[in-house]
Amino acid sequence: MSKKKHQEEKTQHQFENIEQSLSKTEEFIIENQKVLTIIVAVIVLIVLGFFGVKKYYLQPKEKEAQEQIYMAQHYFQADSLDKALYGDGNNLGFVDIAKMYSITKAGNLADYYAGICFLKKGNFDNAIKYLKKFDSDDEIVGPMAKGALGDAYLEKGDKEKAVKYYMEAANLRDNEFTSPLFLLKAGEVDEMLGNYDKAIEAYKRIQQDYYKSLEARDIEKYIARAQELKKQK
Repeated sequence: MSKKKHQEEKTQHQFENIEQSLSKTEEFIIENQKVLTIIVAVIVLIVLGFFGVKKYYLQPKEKEAQEQIYMAQHYFQADSLDKALYGDGNNLGFVDIAKMYSITKAGNLADYYAGICFLKKGNFDNAIKYLKKFDSDDEIVGPMAKGALGDAYLEKGDKEKAVKYYMEAANLRDNEFTSPLFLLKAGEVDEMLGNYDKAIEAYKRIQQDYYKSLEARDIEKYIARAQELKKQK
């Protein structure tokens, strides 16, 4: 058998396999046409439903929540914490906004504001409750929320958890404002706990990585103090 003839037979055999596969596929489609039609219809309905919910429910809900949170933010800025939290009789406060609009961005932001309000009022358990519900990838607000959790736990006397959240806040976003701020707080609490090596490590990160920050101005004093305390331990 010539090489050419062998190649032709091989090609013919491949075509036969393809035709056989196509026939089986067609047969499968014919036999399962009803089921496949239902599956396609369900997928189309899910896609249409998603865009419908987004356009006719979520977007109006978001707009409504944004309108509601405006006055609560105004009261927060005026340091009128009770009105910010619970409203003024005509406008909702952060607590109700967080509950009623939990699926919206404004509702999520209300969790943060509520947590900060409760922290300022000395209600640390509620501060923790709301701050833990808040989620943000914002460069500043995200770390500030984690740091506020550290503050709340520190006020409750739980220094280990305070350090944990301060370090999370410092590492969440790498910037010249929040990172050195919470590294310093973590270092100070580690000193209280007698974890001088960890404190020195936090202070040195400020000295090396954030030397332009406000916290870096006196950081050598913090390092020297922690080193001295370590010697006395």
